[in-house]
Amino acid sequence: MSFKASYATAAIASAGVIGGAYAAYHLYNKLQKPKLPEEWTQVGTLKNIYVYPIKSCGPVILNSVECTLLGLKSGWLRDRVLMVVDDKYNFVTARVYPDLLLVKPSVNNSILTLKHPDMETLSVNLAEVAALQSPKIASVWQVQVPVYDCGGEAAEWFSKVLGKPTSTMRLVYYASQNCRSLRGANSMYKFTKNDTGALSDEVSFNLLNEASVDDLNNRLKDCNASHSRFRPNFVLDGAQPYDEDNWKFVKIGENVFEVIKPCTRCVLTTIDPETGLRDVKAEPLETLKSYRQIQYPDGHKNEGNSPRMGLQMSLRSPPGGTISLNDPIYVA
Repeated sequence: MSFKASYATAAIASAGVIGGAYAAYHLYNKLQKPKLPEEWTQVGTLKNIYVYPIKSCGPVILNSVECTLLGLKSGWLRDRVLMVVDDKYNFVTARVYPDLLLVKPSVNNSILTLKHPDMETLSVNLAEVAALQSPKIASVWQVQVPVYDCGGEAAEWFSKVLGKPTSTMRLVYYASQNCRSLRGANSMYKFTKNDTGALSDEVSFNLLNEASVDDLNNRLKDCNASHSRFRPNFVLDGAQPYDEDNWKFVKIGENVFEVIKPCTRCVLTTIDPETGLRDVKAEPLETLKSYRQIQYPDGHKNEGNSPRMGLQMSLRSPPGGTISLNDPIYVA
């Protein structure tokens, strides 16, 4: 066989291998994507939309919002793209520092405004932070994430809020367009690389059924648990209590979400978001534990003793869709 013939044969073989690999790759991707339902049942409507620009701080209430892989978005306002860290760039939350819940952020164009009952108002230009700062490495649940430091004024402001020495608490801004990695995802749940959002604990979207919260309140004796204690993105009105336990997919308007896992609850629910005070009887968490523990087939408590309330969801329709108040909510 001539050199040209051998070369042509090798090229054809290589092309076959590459083509086969390409086809296999796309088949793999296709198999990884869940098959979306064709039939839906309406269960209610969307009552509230919340975006939390700073992890563990107060929400911004919206009438409409855009869905992205990183979470909810309205211009420069994005869900959980900022957080407070200590001097070693480890994240801190309201679980330890309840005063964070009293911080009320707002975003106008690229200007983040911070308010707290005991502090003067502070503004931070996020566009300048992103343009002028070099990324640093911070830690969220032992996962390293790239962040921009929001500067000395913000550090001094949050240090005073939390009663710490000057500039030992700092505000940082997520420095990536990709979802962060997730530490040790539970093998029972199927997370993809596009599910974990920016600085959220697990996934990009959280839905709460108001009827389930109402049922919880009927069981509570000495306190009332508003849905704000559960820090949802979406609040559903019109469903039956705990119907959400059986849903695999949720559609809000034309936006489709896959339910990745139930949302398990921690001590953050025992802190009143309006006052920053902890409930002395650890309610409503203790009552939730009495009847909302997850029962696994093997009897193993994969989530410890954390009870469930709400759904953790990931976007499965194309990003860029809009969600508005009173949109119908369907499930499958």
